[in-house]
Amino acid sequence: MDIDPATPAPESPPAHALPDPPVEALDGEAYKQAGNKFFKNREYLKSVEQYSKAIELEPENGTFLSNRAAAWMLAGKFKEALEDCKASDRYQPNNPKTLLRMARIQLALGKPEDALETYDRIQPPPSVKDRQPAEVMLQHLKSARQSVKSGTQGSMTLYALDRAESGLGAGVDAPKEWKLLRAEAHLKMNTQHSLPEAMNIAMALLRQNQQDSEALVLRGRILYAQGDNLKAAQHFQEALRCDPDMSGAKIFLKRAREIERKKGEGNEAFKKAQWTEAIELYGQALSVDPENKGTNAKIYQNRAVAYTKLKQWSEAIADCDEALRLDSTYTKARKTRAKALGESGNWEEAVRELKAAAEADPADATLKKEVRNAELELKKSKRKDYYSIIGVDKDASETDIKKAYRKMAVKLHPDKNPDNPDAAEKFKDLGEAYETLSDPQKRERYDSGIDLQDPEDMFGGMGGGMGGMGGGIDPNILFNMMNGGGGGGGFGFGGGFPGHGHGGARRGRGGFSHDFSGF
Repeated sequence: MDIDPATPAPESPPAHALPDPPVEALDGEAYKQAGNKFFKNREYLKSVEQYSKAIELEPENGTFLSNRAAAWMLAGKFKEALEDCKASDRYQPNNPKTLLRMARIQLALGKPEDALETYDRIQPPPSVKDRQPAEVMLQHLKSARQSVKSGTQGSMTLYALDRAESGLGAGVDAPKEWKLLRAEAHLKMNTQHSLPEAMNIAMALLRQNQQDSEALVLRGRILYAQGDNLKAAQHFQEALRCDPDMSGAKIFLKRAREIERKKGEGNEAFKKAQWTEAIELYGQALSVDPENKGTNAKIYQNRAVAYTKLKQWSEAIADCDEALRLDSTYTKARKTRAKALGESGNWEEAVRELKAAAEADPADATLKKEVRNAELELKKSKRKDYYSIIGVDKDASETDIKKAYRKMAVKLHPDKNPDNPDAAEKFKDLGEAYETLSDPQKRERYDSGIDLQDPEDMFGGMGGGMGGMGGGIDPNILFNMMNGGGGGGGFGFGGGFPGHGHGGARRGRGGFSHDFSGF
């Protein structure tokens, strides 16, 4: 080859630099074949790399896109697989192989309706065996939707969803609709175990999107079911900020505010010792939403405590029963029920109630003390009831006791009851009762249960008939009462009883404190 001397010779490359080797250009088909080899070896992500190179060269090649969809599918990347199938169908419409693959991917993603629509496009029609998984999944999904809509047992919804989810692809997260249905089922069951399950679903959705109005309403409804109306209302308000047209949030916000207002009014009346008004207001609060177990259980408990203040024991027990029906783990209601049972005269049942509560909630250290107190009250209930003998309540003042004693002494005196063989014994009991309750220290020992020994040992004997009152009551006083009408200066009781406010009410007796749910 002749070289033109006028043309300068090209510069020689540096001795250390070698020329690049020639590169053989590959077309899309070659990359596809390389991808097929990896696919057959089950190296699906490597096959995706090769198919992607082929698609870069021929972006509208339906075969390349369909092959990559198959690789994505077997690699567990179903969303990416679905996008490739859709793209393949755009460029190569109604390809039976692509459509069959797309229907299976849609099924794996929990889209049975879409899968069945895709199957309907395939010609010739696919086999019954191909369609059956999508039809079964859709049947379970419809069952779950219907059970939630009709308000049937949540367990039926959970069963249907479990069956539907068994058809999802490996590692595929359940669709949002399915999660909301599952949460609705747990919310419907409304137990101490189901509500946390529903809350987990709501929180998972909110971690994905803090402004998810459906998830906000869901969490608000769970808080509402748990009795936390203030936090529930906050969630409903936030949901309405995200979606002002969300009717469910408006309905529950109104309920939460109304029930909280009525309950608060009842609590205020309770704090002011307006027991009858509190009971009425609690009743109004209960009527706001009879389905709200969490709040209503607490309202029933509060109303029960108000009933105990009025000594309406049977009403208190009935409200505690309702509270426990709504929440069987409600320890406060068990305590209130035990107190009402005991104060109504059934300390044996009160002890059983508290022991059952202690067994169900061993972490509550106060229950052990409550059990011991109830057992003591049971022992006290089996001895002579001095308050009943005199005819006064346990919180009677010394004035009340004095007046009642005078009245009963006239009524029970043996001279007034010559034909009653029990008159002397009853009169003796009356004397013992008065001697104890008229002495502040003895009364305190009697009330506390420190001294449970036989009254005969405490006060000595009465002797026979009217022969001695244990040194406590002057027979001359009784004589004056019998013959002088029991009034005027015939009684020498001095200026009252030390340790008691004159005419004032004594503190409540017994081992239980009123347990008010000031929530």
